[in-house]
Amino acid sequence: MAIKSRNKINAQFSTASMSDLVFLLLIFFMLTSTLVSPNAIKLLLPSSSSKTMARQSLTVYIDATNSYFVEETPVNPEFLVETIGNKLQGQQDASVVLRADQQVPVQYVVTLIDAVNQVNELTNTRHKVILATKPAK
Repeated sequence: MAIKSRNKINAQFSTASMSDLVFLLLIFFMLTSTLVSPNAIKLLLPSSSSKTMARQSLTVYIDATNSYFVEETPVNPEFLVETIGNKLQGQQDASVVLRADQQVPVQYVVTLIDAVNQVNELTNTRHKVILATKPAK
């Protein structure tokens, strides 16, 4: 008499739990990557005790060599108005965050503010410039 076993061995592999795991890892890395905003341009920001926070639309850097960077792209000061106007196109009241090194003379900051004001006049908008600082100790 032949005895047959009731439990058959199934050689198939279920990937349902694997896809759930991959999906959860994808969500985790997407969330953590938005929380990290690395500064590729090394700056020593001035310190301040004020706690003003704003939603930033555009970031402009001025490093220790007095070079302008719009979103980490080097920009000649003569083309600041054109570059900022192109980046803020379609927005009415955006915030331009200025991250300037401590050693930058005030004239370079004023040049950026003038450029944003010229964009406001040309496009009839209300963009503003906010100076980024580090917390005071």
